[in-house]
Amino acid sequence: MIFGVAKEIKDGETRVALLPTDAKELIEMGCKVLIETGAGALCGHPDEEYVAYGCEIVPTMADIYNKSDMVLGIKELEEEHMALLREGLVLATSLHSNAHPEEVDALLKNKVTSIAYEDITDAKGEFPILKTQSPVAGSGAVIMAAYHMSAASIRPDGTRGPGVMMTKITGCPVAEVTITGAGFAGIAAAQAAAGMGANVTMMDVNVDKLNAARAVLPDNVQYLLSTKSAIEQRLEVSDLLVNCVPWPKNRKDYLITREMMQKHAKSTMMVCDVACDVDGALETCIQSTSHSEPLYQLDGLTYYCVDNIPAAFGRTCCQSFTQPMLPFLKEIAAKGAVQALKDNKFLRTGLTSYDGKLTLLETALKQNRPYTTPEEALGM
Repeated sequence: MIFGVAKEIKDGETRVALLPTDAKELIEMGCKVLIETGAGALCGHPDEEYVAYGCEIVPTMADIYNKSDMVLGIKELEEEHMALLREGLVLATSLHSNAHPEEVDALLKNKVTSIAYEDITDAKGEFPILKTQSPVAGSGAVIMAAYHMSAASIRPDGTRGPGVMMTKITGCPVAEVTITGAGFAGIAAAQAAAGMGANVTMMDVNVDKLNAARAVLPDNVQYLLSTKSAIEQRLEVSDLLVNCVPWPKNRKDYLITREMMQKHAKSTMMVCDVACDVDGALETCIQSTSHSEPLYQLDGLTYYCVDNIPAAFGRTCCQSFTQPMLPFLKEIAAKGAVQALKDNKFLRTGLTSYDGKLTLLETALKQNRPYTTPEEALGM
């Protein structure tokens, strides 16, 4: 089997989908691994390292797509990728298909077998690949916010940040940070903000999750049940709001509405949406932003909604990203993609498209498309 890894082209993306040591394990199984020139360079893995482990370096993305049985990526497809799709190709990447209808069109039209990292689950019902990046995203959001809250940060309208420092300084007011969602990203965001010295309030609807967070977080974090009135009170005093709630894609309501923001948000408050779902938990998350243009403004508030925050820390997080996927890749290498999908129910949870059929329910609901269960599509 031939695996291919293309260089990521999304704005600011530095990660790579397969490390040299991962490639070595596949090669030892008799597979061939093609790497596009420079694919791993930005996270500390030059072409020479891949060659040393037995990979073949190819010059273009087209070479990867044309010569590989299975292509591995990091982020969703861009137009350049879609033009290279073909029937029979197996693709694994972070598709986020519910937010990209044109991507779904291309996958279905070309009868691509596509697997979304972010939808693969494990025996605990958790997301083993997604959860490796969530703490990086949560911590990274606070790190980026710390800069954009300074007066050195220039807003899109030309004004400067409010000049609020996240660290605790004797004789100075302490920054107030509110974090919605006590999952992996939320806990990491709270650790980062509390470590800087801010007063942190974590909010969630689940008491058990708040208690679990309390067990690992420092004393300058308090915990509140996420009710409308509690959120409104926190909006009035917070210097930073970090949303880490992954909102169900078919919900039509919001955790925090635009009206709540307009009526209650402190005028200098900054918002970081780690979940970064348009029509998600925050009604005012109206677009994803990029590392080169990270901010937008709405109703006087500034939003940081970069949808690939971990890309800023590729050297730190690449290994944790690729390792949970490697056992699935080895199973695919040994059995072929179709048989591996039939045999492994957890891999099957990530199946987004197969033979022109949409096999991911949340995307079908979000985009009002026909849905086929993975089992039906695979003829099980």
